[in-house]
Amino acid sequence: MVELPIRDRAGNALIEFRSVTEDELGRLVEQVTVPASLVVAVHAHAVLMMFDGRRRQWELPGGMREAGESPREAAVRELGEETGIHGVDLSFAAVAEFDLTKPERRELLAVYRVRLQVMPRLTVNDEALDFRWWLPSEPVSEDTSPLDAEIARRVARSCRDEDG
Repeated sequence: MVELPIRDRAGNALIEFRSVTEDELGRLVEQVTVPASLVVAVHAHAVLMMFDGRRRQWELPGGMREAGESPREAAVRELGEETGIHGVDLSFAAVAEFDLTKPERRELLAVYRVRLQVMPRLTVNDEALDFRWWLPSEPVSEDTSPLDAEIARRVARSCRDEDG
């Protein structure tokens, strides 16, 4: 785990990672914009990363909320659309705060997690050109989002801590 803030090559920064309850997230959503959700899917201590065709980098599954959608509903929908993983029980993990550059803005993203007992069958599509299982103990490659990797490390560590 590294000290925050950290920046990616575009100048975007992960400035805070807060463990809050899902009820607290609900209150936050009423006060500030929480436009997107991310999902940390863990199998055998490895985290699922997808290769985003538009940004040309490895990152966590997730994306923007649609009108009327809760952060949880967005996480479930995006996980299904981007990976083909359906019918899993997501747990709320944290809120990640970003300082983004294009356009300049501050955003909070909801972060969910799921522990997969069985290796899922993944579906390559227009958004996710490929998948890999990344061990958070490994270095972050040049073509991986350092922001998503840090979120994955923090969530995976909390999963290990809960396992004892």
